[in-house]
Amino acid sequence: MKKIVKNCLISFLLVCLFAVVFCATYLGINYIKFQSLPLNAEALSTPALSIAIYDSENKPIKEENEFNGDFCSLESLHSYTSQAFISIEDKDFYKHNGLNYKRMIGAMINNIKSRSLKEGASTISQQLIKNTHLSGEKTFERKLKEMALTKKLEKSFSKEDILESYLNIIFFGNNCYGLESASEYYFNKNAKDLSLAESCTLAGLIKSPSKYSPIHNPENSIERRNLVLSEMEKDGFISPEQKIYAQNEPLTLDIQDKCVGNKLNTYSQCAIDEASKILKLSPKQIAIGGFNIHTYQNFNKQSALSDAFLNTQVVDNVDTSGIVIDSKNYAVTAYIGNSNFKLMDCRRQPASCLKPLFVYAPALNEGVISPDTQILDEKITIGDYSPTNVTKKYDGYMSVTDAVKNSVNIPAIKVLSYIGIDTGKQYAEKLGIDFDSQDDSYALALGGMTYGINLKQLASAYTVFPNKGEYAEPKFVQFITDKNNKLVYVHHPNPQMVFREDSAYLMTSILQETAKTGTSRKLVDIKNTEIASKTGTVGKKNASGNTDAYNISFTPEEVVGVWFGNLSNTPQKIAGGNQPTEVVKTYIKNQNYTKTTFDIPSSVAEAKIDTLELEENHRIVLASPYSPERFTKTALFSRFNMPKEVSKNFAEIPEINAQSKIENNQIVITLDAKRHLIYEIYKDNILTQTISNKSGNVTIRLSFPENECKLKIVASYGQNCTKQGLFDTRIFTKTKEFSLQKTSNSQQPPQKEWYI
Repeated sequence: MKKIVKNCLISFLLVCLFAVVFCATYLGINYIKFQSLPLNAEALSTPALSIAIYDSENKPIKEENEFNGDFCSLESLHSYTSQAFISIEDKDFYKHNGLNYKRMIGAMINNIKSRSLKEGASTISQQLIKNTHLSGEKTFERKLKEMALTKKLEKSFSKEDILESYLNIIFFGNNCYGLESASEYYFNKNAKDLSLAESCTLAGLIKSPSKYSPIHNPENSIERRNLVLSEMEKDGFISPEQKIYAQNEPLTLDIQDKCVGNKLNTYSQCAIDEASKILKLSPKQIAIGGFNIHTYQNFNKQSALSDAFLNTQVVDNVDTSGIVIDSKNYAVTAYIGNSNFKLMDCRRQPASCLKPLFVYAPALNEGVISPDTQILDEKITIGDYSPTNVTKKYDGYMSVTDAVKNSVNIPAIKVLSYIGIDTGKQYAEKLGIDFDSQDDSYALALGGMTYGINLKQLASAYTVFPNKGEYAEPKFVQFITDKNNKLVYVHHPNPQMVFREDSAYLMTSILQETAKTGTSRKLVDIKNTEIASKTGTVGKKNASGNTDAYNISFTPEEVVGVWFGNLSNTPQKIAGGNQPTEVVKTYIKNQNYTKTTFDIPSSVAEAKIDTLELEENHRIVLASPYSPERFTKTALFSRFNMPKEVSKNFAEIPEINAQSKIENNQIVITLDAKRHLIYEIYKDNILTQTISNKSGNVTIRLSFPENECKLKIVASYGQNCTKQGLFDTRIFTKTKEFSLQKTSNSQQPPQKEWYI
């Protein structure tokens, strides 16, 4: 037994040794091979670069695509500024020759433990190479290239030159490449004038510009800044007093007006960001590599969208953005943003615009509802959650269509409870909407997400409706070529079915009603195309205003999304049915569409339903062939979810509940009327009165000068009561007769003689 264990152990050690030798040989061979990679000195020394971006007609987009144009020399900076970066990023910068082997071994051990490549242990020299020569993918091959090029870098440039290039190239978020650009953006000052606290804020930012953003995550930013200060004290760069003083400083930003911020929110900037993800290269590397980005931007649509915003009443201190998506080609044809912050990186609550995507369309697809399904709008409580309507009122039973078009909250929550939160998520995630793990409450039905989504995600999801239930993520970038005009990327949408055609069309039909008589009714006078729409508004409790306002509308050809909001969450006088809807209206009215009507799929059917049953019992049943027209309604259904029950309201002989008496020379008839019946009152076979559309006790008085008469009440359903259109009195009428005769008791008492 011991011999077997010994042999197994030896075999295991031999296998491990072989694996180590093999890996070392593989890495060594590749490292030697990568020694021949050229070092691009221009990429390290050129501060200002631009990217060539073209619209759908291959014309250059005339937006400012230059970045990193501001250069700062190392000599001009306070010593503590460069020392802050060294302390937090590379303590041994002046000691190593480009590679910190001790840190690399430690990172490798941690990566083996975590079974990932999270830790890179990159020095400042390695980060410079990665940001100017290589992609951002985390592979062993890329790491070997980085190491080989870093060794060349250290041999060719001084430490001061490397540090200077690094500070002028590194990314600080919000389109800021280089320390000078970041200093001007965040603090409105030159890099040479940065304080110790400000320097440490920027040094702490580069590890994760989103996580440590002083704009969006100020608490994280301050915590990271203070860590940098502590490291500087440990390294002997600052005194304990300097550290404490700087740590107690408040985070004070000075972001300038929107003419600067708008550079973050241009169509071309969105295309650059998208191309960066596609190529796995930083914008700096794309510019250095000479790549050309060809987009879907339509100049006329871009101009029309811009004009639509200009023609809408300006709201002070409100950010705005708008997007136009060609739904057939899954292409973003126009985009505009107005903010000091990059709006594509901002996630906002989608409000009621999430309802069709997360609640109603999934419920239609699951066969749980149809457009005319009745939902009781009432005060409800689910666990600790007690939602209310915006109006604080409850309107009783209403159709799904009315609930959507008037954006009533309670029905949305009830429908979500019918299908389940997980089911709603599964559908929405297929539409590119991602949820946080904390998103698990019924508040989701009203757009109450933990972090929210951006306008592109929201508008893109609505392309599923004009595309008959299919979805693919729309793109800004059509194709990309390298400096030799060789294609390196082409956008090929691969749409997947999320909803059936019938579900998509039924949701569209509901949203068309929203554009006619609902919260988007400002669009009612659009005549150049059919349009469907949904608004959304995010407000604060007891606040005199709202923080976000949306309108997402679509025609058979494109989706238009507009957002008005305030990233500081200060309530403003905005609402989805107001400014955003006005922008959409102005834009769409100025478009010429080829396809102007939505296609009705064969899986959608029309059927007549009994409105009496709908109104009185809140049930959808097919109208009887004998139902009067006034008690029928043509409704749309999926052929997979057709009602089967036929109404019995008009298939039986009507009943008459009536009494009559003589009082003061009048015939008094008391009738318990039913609204769906027509009552004809005959006196001696002469029609004297007709009662219709009455419900409950009705009193009828007829003059009675005679001594006797015959009274007849005929109840019927009305016209069109048979398939042949012939009125069958045996089945569809009921007659009740009275023989009336005056008696002494019914006579008025004789008048007294006047002379008595």
